[in-house]
Amino acid sequence: MPDTVTIQERKRIPEWLRLKLPSGSDFTRTRSLLGELSLHTVCESAKCPNHWECWSKGTATFMIAGDRCTRACGFCAVNTAKPKPLEGGEPERVAEATSRMKLKHVVITAVARDDLADGGAAHFRATIEAVRRRNSGIVIEVLVPDFLDKDASLQRVLDAKPEIFNHNLETVRRLTPAVRSRAEYDRSLTVLRKAKAWSGGTIYTKSGLMLGLGETESELLEAMADLRLAKCDILTLGQYLQPSRCHLPVVEYVTPGKFDEYGAKAREMGFRHVASGPMVRSSYHADEFELPPKA
Repeated sequence: MPDTVTIQERKRIPEWLRLKLPSGSDFTRTRSLLGELSLHTVCESAKCPNHWECWSKGTATFMIAGDRCTRACGFCAVNTAKPKPLEGGEPERVAEATSRMKLKHVVITAVARDDLADGGAAHFRATIEAVRRRNSGIVIEVLVPDFLDKDASLQRVLDAKPEIFNHNLETVRRLTPAVRSRAEYDRSLTVLRKAKAWSGGTIYTKSGLMLGLGETESELLEAMADLRLAKCDILTLGQYLQPSRCHLPVVEYVTPGKFDEYGAKAREMGFRHVASGPMVRSSYHADEFELPPKA
């Protein structure tokens, strides 16, 4: 039986994780636009704690290929159910939203679509191309599933030339079977390694880890080192928050000071950009990441 996260009573949320909800018309404007264009966001579907702030700033992380995932990861609030057919008009609607929101940096993610032969890779490519046609100079970041490590699917996304290719490792090796049972630790590293190599180094690769699931410091440092061996450029470290009582519990609330320490160690390892803090998420403040010039 795989090593699992210990079940325990729900921990009290510390003060540094208590958010003050923003107010103003920008939040309503963003929500209305997303509703008008019938677009899904990971902000809502994954119950991201930052979505009030992001929507109030006029940005959002678009989630394509529907809002039903074929996987049932223990940490994720996205609905697991039989997916609906892909919507052919969705790429253009995402492009319309990015244009009307005047985004300079967009993050596009998707549910896992293991029911599709290509895992939804062609839909990713169509969306990237549609966004680029409507937004000259926009930085496109994709946060992709592992596509079951199918080379053709991975190449299809890379051929669209997003500036940033993000695939999250999520947790340490030991906890992977409990945290994301249908994914594999080494498969994720392989996907990141291929993305860097097949793009000839022209695409920046990015990954993220959640803390507080029961990992040890040595395990976390090992995961970070594994990402560097895969030539991952950008790293995000954030606190795992339990979406509901049906999901994996929080084992530990990592202090802001500890996040600072881990961030410093990541930079020493050679990551080009690191975002480390309790509220950091894969796409949180993604538009503020100062990417180094391409070689």
